[in-house]
Amino acid sequence: MLLTYLALAAASPETRLPPAQALPPPATDEQALLAPINALFAAMLAKDGAAILANSRADGRLTGVSDAGAKSRSWAEFAAQFKPGEGPALKEQLVGAPAIEIDGDIAMVWSSYVFTIDGKFSHCGIDHFDLVRDPGGQWKLLNLTWSKRTTGCPTP
Repeated sequence: MLLTYLALAAASPETRLPPAQALPPPATDEQALLAPINALFAAMLAKDGAAILANSRADGRLTGVSDAGAKSRSWAEFAAQFKPGEGPALKEQLVGAPAIEIDGDIAMVWSSYVFTIDGKFSHCGIDHFDLVRDPGGQWKLLNLTWSKRTTGCPTP
């Protein structure tokens, strides 16, 4: 009987349940999870490679995907390009409320972003952060993957 009902429910669009919606994590976990992301952006603006490394895991990677293909590098390679007082001001900003998923000591943050160089629009896209909580309870950036485009960008 139960199998018959389930088969009918699956076959009938009117009787299907809506897709499950994940519950939002508690606000304190969200803020703790966003802390290393905000620290990354502040370190980029300050051109502080050491601060970038302090909020990331050495075994992680950064991968940018654009029309030119995918380019990947380690956190150490990424941080090495930031030297205080050198180069343009690089500012990355998340736009809107990020999607956040947490399961124990792993988490994911997905958000639109806008990137400026010396205050001028450069590009936008989606940032996807993988984070891991270390034994001390601190969230660290493991991987960052982003898309990159110059059209259809949100307004910060």
